[in-house]
Amino acid sequence: MTRNEIEPHFFHSFDGARIAWRELGEGRPVVLIHGYFSDAKTNWLRYGHAAAVAANGFRVIMPDLRGHGDSAKPHDAGSYPPDALMRDGLALIEHLNLTDYDLGGYSLGARTTVRMLANGAAPARVVLSGMGLAGIVATAGRGGYFRNVLTNLGSFERGSREWLTEAFLKTTKGDPEALLRVLDTFVDTPPGVLEQVTQPVLVVAGAEDDDNGSAQDLADALPAGRYAEVPGNHMSAVTKPELGEAIATFLAR
Repeated sequence: MTRNEIEPHFFHSFDGARIAWRELGEGRPVVLIHGYFSDAKTNWLRYGHAAAVAANGFRVIMPDLRGHGDSAKPHDAGSYPPDALMRDGLALIEHLNLTDYDLGGYSLGARTTVRMLANGAAPARVVLSGMGLAGIVATAGRGGYFRNVLTNLGSFERGSREWLTEAFLKTTKGDPEALLRVLDTFVDTPPGVLEQVTQPVLVVAGAEDDDNGSAQDLADALPAGRYAEVPGNHMSAVTKPELGEAIATFLAR
């Protein structure tokens, strides 16, 4: 079995939705949450990031967000209340009885991590990757971009940013209707809430990634935030080994 073919586990979340997760490695638990349009296999397994973290003595726990991957993809609005992804994350931590653990995510996974911190999650260390300050405090801008893509599929000029986003959607076999509903779950996190995050936080992003605003500004907004730069933009940084290495080095400290 290759590292990309780990069979999923399943549990039922706060509203009964079936949520999938995969695990790699043994040791200290770390929950890593993937980005929008993606899934655990694409974000963490395919390019070796989970393996890099696991090699440092970690049990890497990787859920598929609601509306993504092997998790439930309902199409009704009632299945996507505000902060549903946050509630799924807290439900997974409760389901696995995690008490001493680390937590992080990429892009939407990082935003979900922040929402979990704002609602009682208490990891020892935090990783926010592919995320900037604007993507945390003002989610509507990024949500609007994706809403435009999902409601105008097939209409974008080849090579354009929107066309590339749609191409990624096709590679992950995403469900456009479910993913459109996921946008309804986005909740802004005020700067004052970030000031209360006392854990060590690694904010890591591609050198050319400003999709969610400034990662440096996000690190500066966190009392114990530190910024690390890796090669690439929002899409390509995930394919680079430096991302997994940065996360693994931070967690292994």
